Amino acid sequence: MDEVVKIINDIKGGNIKPIYFFMGDEPYYIDKLTEYIEQNVLQEHERDFNQTILYGRDITMDDVVGSAKRYPMMADRQVVIVREAQDLSRTIDALESYAENPQPTTVLVFAYKYKTLDKRKKVTKLIDKHGLVFESKKLYENQVGTWISRVLQGKGYTIEPKANAMLVEFLGNDLSKISNELTKLEIILPKGHTISAKDIEVNIGFSKDFNVFELQNALGARNQVKAYQIAQYFADNPKDNPMVVTTSLVFSFFVKLLKYHGIKDKNPKTVAPMLGVSPFFLKDYDLALKNYPMRKVSAIIAALRDIDVKSKGVGANALPNHDLLKEMLVKIFN
Repeated sequence: MDEVVKIINDIKGGNIKPIYFFMGDEPYYIDKLTEYIEQNVLQEHERDFNQTILYGRDITMDDVVGSAKRYPMMADRQVVIVREAQDLSRTIDALESYAENPQPTTVLVFAYKYKTLDKRKKVTKLIDKHGLVFESKKLYENQVGTWISRVLQGKGYTIEPKANAMLVEFLGNDLSKISNELTKLEIILPKGHTISAKDIEVNIGFSKDFNVFELQNALGARNQVKAYQIAQYFADNPKDNPMVVTTSLVFSFFVKLLKYHGIKDKNPKTVAPMLGVSPFFLKDYDLALKNYPMRKVSAIIAALRDIDVKSKGVGANALPNHDLLKEMLVKIFN
């Protein structure tokens, strides 16, 4: 994120490169940087004649170079943006001659998603020498909560730890999806507001009482009544609570618990990053640690593997979710 801020600040300060190559597995920052250049490098009245949007699937590299070599009309520079540039991956080497001597009055932008250039290739080195190569990497799931807090803080909001965890749990590390949901909240909630679990439930649609996060808490506390209530809710709402996802998240919880058993230093500052969880939620793992000895956790993990296979219709004649959820809870609590 700091590198993204630096790129934007350099552009604001007039330090504009002739070539930008945004690539990587995380499309969110690729889209944001491309959008920023599209909206800010040229003034609005200059864009009609000096801003060209191309799509990799519809063009050749010769088309890109031809557009980049044109001169601007009644402006200091032109902008050429190549969206879905990964579709040009087979012919990317054809950019070498242009990258060696790029047009100084052109800002050429590649949005190269879900792939990366080999940094050892001549074309990559040339782009990096005369322009800028930025790799947008996926965040690990244990980094997403911090990212959410930083984004909201920059927009004048704070968020409760539980609400933050709900977003991460349901949306994973897909920053584009998370950003869209945060935008919804910004429209509805006033600046300075602290986003709560209730806000998430009302405005985004995740139940604060019946979700996998609460199921994990119930399992960790060995609260059988609550766990069976949540399981029944899941069975009644299978589209919103796919069995495969439920099993995966519960499996992840017990794998982390097994790892916690094996950690000698139980200092929260040490344990939280090792488990990939917020220190705020370590109390739930502490309780589960007392309720499930290591041998039991190992047996639960083995049982969850079996249920996961059944949930995918292998060797179980497509058992209904209700039966699979019941079997899962029986295996965990017994």
